[in-house]
Amino acid sequence: MKGSNGSETLIFKTPWFVKLSGFTLVAIAFFYLGTRFSSSSDGYRELAFFGPALDRSAPSVAESPNANKSFHDFPNPISNQTEISNSNSNSNPTANSPPPPMVLERLGIIDENGTMSEEFEVGGELDPELGQDLENVTDVVENKDEGLKPRVRVEKFRLCGKSMREYIPCLDNVEAIKKLKSTEKGERFERHCPGKEKELDCLVPPPKDYKTPITWPKSRDEVWFSNVPHTRLVEDKGGQNWITRDKDKFKFPGGGTQFIHGADQYLDQISKMVPDISFGRHTRVVLDVGCGVASFGAFLFSRNVTTLSIAPKDVHENQIQFALERGVPAMVAAFATHRLLYPSQAFDLIHCSRCRIDWTRDDGILLLEINRMLRAGGYFAWAAQPVYKHEENLQEQWKEMEDLTIRLCWELVKKEGYIAIWRKPLNNNCYVSRGTEAKPPLCDANDDPDSVWYVGLKACITPLPENGYGANLTAWPERLHNPPDRLQSIEFDAYMSRKELFKAESGYWYDIIESYVRAYRWNTLNLRNVLDMRAGFGGFAAAMLDLKIDCWILNVVPVSGPNTLPVIYDRGLIGVMHDWSTRGGVVGERARAETDEDGGVEGRWGRGSGSASGGVGKVEDEVLRRVATLSRREAESGVRERRGVEEAVLREARRLRRARRRRGER
Repeated sequence: MKGSNGSETLIFKTPWFVKLSGFTLVAIAFFYLGTRFSSSSDGYRELAFFGPALDRSAPSVAESPNANKSFHDFPNPISNQTEISNSNSNSNPTANSPPPPMVLERLGIIDENGTMSEEFEVGGELDPELGQDLENVTDVVENKDEGLKPRVRVEKFRLCGKSMREYIPCLDNVEAIKKLKSTEKGERFERHCPGKEKELDCLVPPPKDYKTPITWPKSRDEVWFSNVPHTRLVEDKGGQNWITRDKDKFKFPGGGTQFIHGADQYLDQISKMVPDISFGRHTRVVLDVGCGVASFGAFLFSRNVTTLSIAPKDVHENQIQFALERGVPAMVAAFATHRLLYPSQAFDLIHCSRCRIDWTRDDGILLLEINRMLRAGGYFAWAAQPVYKHEENLQEQWKEMEDLTIRLCWELVKKEGYIAIWRKPLNNNCYVSRGTEAKPPLCDANDDPDSVWYVGLKACITPLPENGYGANLTAWPERLHNPPDRLQSIEFDAYMSRKELFKAESGYWYDIIESYVRAYRWNTLNLRNVLDMRAGFGGFAAAMLDLKIDCWILNVVPVSGPNTLPVIYDRGLIGVMHDWSTRGGVVGERARAETDEDGGVEGRWGRGSGSASGGVGKVEDEVLRRVATLSRREAESGVRERRGVEEAVLREARRLRRARRRRGER
């Protein structure tokens, strides 16, 4: 018995029995836990091991219990905590069917309060006649694919007749000019745009044998004769070193009526007469009145000065055309009865060399317009026969000019040879000291000197801002990126953030243009004459300058938006006011079929391509410029090229945004 008990004790102490006993206990424990948590009735989740067999015939998707609830169905998370806990304990989730597809019930935009609004406009008021006009030029093409809407095919505009190669709608409106009551003050040279029923409905054709323009800077000295096929200036001004013809080219020696030995020598003389003019530093933006072929402005480019050359479309109607073909900023404009389309205090220097304008007529109303556009402390240079000739009638003209400038408080800084240079005062002290009966009087306090769209000339002196706005500018090139004081005078919905908006626009356009340079090699496209159709603060033009693209930009400010022209000129850029809802160009003679396919609102913009600041439009217009002289079939292939450019622009924009996000994450 003793031996039997001893053997039993040894069995229980053997290692295999210990292991078997431990395994059995663990198995019993797992079985208990599995059966305890496998029931879903007590609110606990079911373990997959002990639940019912899974149906693997169809895939299942985990679904939130709140999938079919709207935002308003949720109770308050603080006050209803007890309810939530009770509902959770009593809930018995069942298998729900897949939720219905989400229906977007509402579209809109974020308003100024940060909420979604359905009330918004795109492009202003809807023209009720737009649909009717569209029907006249479109065909509806039935789509063979079921379920797709019919496609609309828009007919292309035809080319105008050959007799319209020099046509500018608002300046060549013969019918309107004939109805003028008087033309003695130059009314026929002003804008007279055709009515709605007589708008231009065709593309102005290029001249016969039109060639791709010679690129800048070579174009400063020569252009193709076939592109500007006029010989009148050669006949009239050839002896004054303006222009000569050499076989199939026009050549420009650089002379003018008062500087037959060349513009460079003439500019050196002005600099020596008044060193404070300091071209390229204190003097950055210049207006050349009665510009001829614009050699004065062409040679100022090398001195880091941008000159806007203006002249009327008169007997020498091709002056502006020559200027644009050369790649020089120019516009058709005339001193007549309306303000020119530039803001007050726009130009650092205004130049008139034999411009054949009677500055003293009508109580000096034309020189008062010069005074409005001339910056405080700016200079007016006049090279004309009354300055240096001694005939009695010419000396009388000089005395009248001298008397008028004294009453304008201009200082005659220097009179040498055939040039006289005056300086405008920096403040209103002289104006106030003249007395209340002085002529011409000061303009009314409610007169806006920057309001220029179809505003008549006024025989009054525009007073300078008491706060010094427009006069306190830094020198070039710093002024390009320094927010000017007149930024605060622009009427738009911002005050504290204006400088930030100014800098943000510049940064935005720099990034965009930099991507164009990198992706499309804009610096190799030979861009020269560029038009920014909605310029804002001029950020696009500033970016082009910063990235060393050798072109000039005319910044257009639509009349429908804030008048930012004062800021543009304070930056050292040039611009003009315009209404894009009317037709008829004032820029010049050289935009042929290279304008938009619909003929452009203006109909004619300079040789190089107008550019819309929407980004894609800038590339589009350059592509169109390249196909301007091709046949209709070749032009259609250019449209395909343009579509490819659009897609490339969008790809580059997406790449740029991704790069910005990565930089922000780092």
